Amino acid sequence: MIGLPLPHKFEPRPYQDNIFKAMDNGFKRAVCVWHRRSGKDKSLWNLMLKKSAERIGNYYYYFPTMSQGRKTIWQGRDKDGFPFLDHIPQEIIKRKSDQEMRVEFSYGSAIQIVGTDRLEVVGPNPIGCVFSEYSLQDPRGWSYITPILVENEGWAIFNFTPRGMNHGFDLYDMAKNNPDWFCERLTVDDTEAIKQAAIHAERNAGMKEGLVQQEFYCSFEYGLEGSYYVDEIGTLREQGHIGDVPVQDLQTHTAWDIGEDQTSIWFLQIDGQRINIIDYHQDSGKGLKEYIRVLQEKGYVYGAHLAPHDMAAREWGSGEARVDKAADLGVDFEIVPKDPTIDDGIQATRSLITRCWFDEKRTKKG
Repeated sequence: MIGLPLPHKFEPRPYQDNIFKAMDNGFKRAVCVWHRRSGKDKSLWNLMLKKSAERIGNYYYYFPTMSQGRKTIWQGRDKDGFPFLDHIPQEIIKRKSDQEMRVEFSYGSAIQIVGTDRLEVVGPNPIGCVFSEYSLQDPRGWSYITPILVENEGWAIFNFTPRGMNHGFDLYDMAKNNPDWFCERLTVDDTEAIKQAAIHAERNAGMKEGLVQQEFYCSFEYGLEGSYYVDEIGTLREQGHIGDVPVQDLQTHTAWDIGEDQTSIWFLQIDGQRINIIDYHQDSGKGLKEYIRVLQEKGYVYGAHLAPHDMAAREWGSGEARVDKAADLGVDFEIVPKDPTIDDGIQATRSLITRCWFDEKRTKKG
C-alpha cells in the first residue's frame, strides 16, 4: 500500500462504511442498491481513489452517458457544495484532462470517467471499475470488461436505484445469493438519510406513489422514472401478458424507431385480435444496411415494415433518403402518419398495448 491520505476530506457514514469494509476484506464484486440521495457516488468515488493508491493501474468510473459522468462527478458537488474532484489532494495529481475526464496520479495510477453509451471507449486494461446507475446503462459494457477484470484479478462495484425488473434487477438477484459477491439494498428506513417528513412532503406535492417506492424504498416493481406506460406494463405482467410467447407460422411485422444515436426494432405477429411481440433489437452507431442484415439473420417471414413519419425526410449520411435506400436493399417501409399531438400518440399506445403479449426473454431489453 502507498502511504497517502486517502480518502481525503471524506468520512463515510455508518451505512456507507459497509462497502469499504467489504472491499478491504477481499470482495472483488459488489452490488449496492441504495436509495436516491444516499451518497452512492460520493462514497464510491472516494473508495476508488483509495483503491487506486493501493494497487497501481487504470481505474474507470462508468456512467450511462459521458455527460452524466461530467455533471455528477467531474463538475459535481455534494449537498454542502464540496466539489467531488477536491477529494483528490493536489499534491498527488500528475496530470488532469478536462476533455477526457481523466486524472493521472504521481504514484502511477489513473482514474477516468467514461460513458457506456459509447462502447468503443469502455477503457483498456482496468484494475477496478464502478458502474454508476447500472440499471440505466447498456449492460454490454460490463460484458466487455468482465474477462479483462478476471485476468487482472480486478474488482467491480455496481450502484443503482431500481428501474424496474431489468438487467439491474437480474444482477442484484444473482448477487444476493452468491457468496462471492457483496450485495446490499438500502432504503430510507435503513439509512435514515432522508426524513419521513420530507418524503411525505414529496407525496403532497404530487410525487406518484410508485416513484416514491422506487426512489426511496428501492422497489423493483415499478418501471422507469417518467415512463408513460408504467401502469400499463404492470397490468400486463399481472394479467400474464409478459412471458413465453412462441413464434407462430405467421408473417412477422416490424416497427422501427430510428434515432440519431440509437435504433430500435420491434418484431410482432398478429393472431386475430392478439398482438404477439416476439422479438426486439436495439443498437447504436450502425447504418441501415447493418439493421437490415439483422432482419435477414433472424429468418422470419416478413410482412409490413413500419417506420416513423420522418423516415422519408431524414438522411442516413449518404444524401439519400432512408426510405429509398431501404427499398434498394429489399425492405419497403410503410410510413406511419404522425399523430396530431404527442398526447394522441400516447393514448393510442395505451389503448393498443392491452392487446399485446410480450415474450419476456426476447423482448426484455425493449
